[in-house]
Amino acid sequence: MPHPVRRRGDRPPLLAALTALAGLALAGCGLAPVSGSGPDRGRPGPAAAAPSLTDVDVLPDPRSWTGGTTAVLGDDAPDPVQDDPRPRLPVTLTDAQGTRVTVTDTSRVLALDVYGTLARTVAELGLGDSLVGRDVSTTFAGSEQLPLVTHSGHDLNAEAILELDPTVILTDTSLGPWDVVLQMRDAGIPVVVTDSERGLDNLDAITDQVATALGVPEAGRRLADRVQAEVDAVRAEVAAIAPSTERERLRTVFLYVRGQSGVYYLFGEDSGADALIDALGLYDVAEEIGWRGMRPVTDEAIIAAQPELVLMMSGGLESVDGVEGLLEQLPALAETPAGEQRRFVDMADSQVLGFGPTTAAVLNALAVAVYAPEAVS
Repeated sequence: MPHPVRRRGDRPPLLAALTALAGLALAGCGLAPVSGSGPDRGRPGPAAAAPSLTDVDVLPDPRSWTGGTTAVLGDDAPDPVQDDPRPRLPVTLTDAQGTRVTVTDTSRVLALDVYGTLARTVAELGLGDSLVGRDVSTTFAGSEQLPLVTHSGHDLNAEAILELDPTVILTDTSLGPWDVVLQMRDAGIPVVVTDSERGLDNLDAITDQVATALGVPEAGRRLADRVQAEVDAVRAEVAAIAPSTERERLRTVFLYVRGQSGVYYLFGEDSGADALIDALGLYDVAEEIGWRGMRPVTDEAIIAAQPELVLMMSGGLESVDGVEGLLEQLPALAETPAGEQRRFVDMADSQVLGFGPTTAAVLNALAVAVYAPEAVS
């Protein structure tokens, strides 16, 4: 029976107690988002944003490069689909948990989740000026001055929220403690809970839920259509340069790491990472080895997977002092093609699995890092 890889001083990971949704799992581990590449001892990191995939010279063989690469987004300032939208209020809706909620005022909005996706969506709808606070993952240009309502990672702070006097709160189940959310409802604040699941198949659903709650459904449809068109265009560009057969595609796994907490997880099917891997024209090894959801990585799983490429969050890689530190912690990984070639691609924690309005840019940056690493090194 496979045993989880454990290190001295490991604490039982909180992920095991949470659901199989990626957002919940990440919140349980205290995900610490990183803007840009940051310090990563043991590997160089690029500072420049990734160019468009159509403007780079793609390697003839994706296995011909060695060393790590960081996927970096460009200008992340929101591009609202509508200027000064006029919400049609009041709105009464049933949220993702089946709770009936009536929203009468959207002048002071809090949009909170583990990736900052909800706040970004609010801004892209043209209601960014209504945001009065932020979570630690909301880092897009222009949001820095908003006061934080999450303390100690992703813990919601009731006092900080109440001090901002929000007229509506948008959230999902990726942040906690949940008692704080219930406390906000008891205080009379309308709380709309959206889907926590993130993936390529529900991009429009999350946008629609946010737009409906804020009384701007038409702007929501325009944003959903724009995001889907952008994603479709990038996926077509990836398909044009990715290997056409499974045998030629890089065997890929997604690792979630928090070295300071002794957390080493492999993300498999239905985790969100599988959709990302498929969209990048890579071979998802998790499906081959029957790895579902998010589970502690084992030596046996690494050996069976034999990855040629590892995708990670930048904060996770930094938490183990870079690639060399990770290979010291997971010696089985060092014996795989990915480990031997030091072939790792990382991206900021708040971006890589957010699946929001920046999804197309995320796919583009990752594709450039995989297929044209010299363009961002």
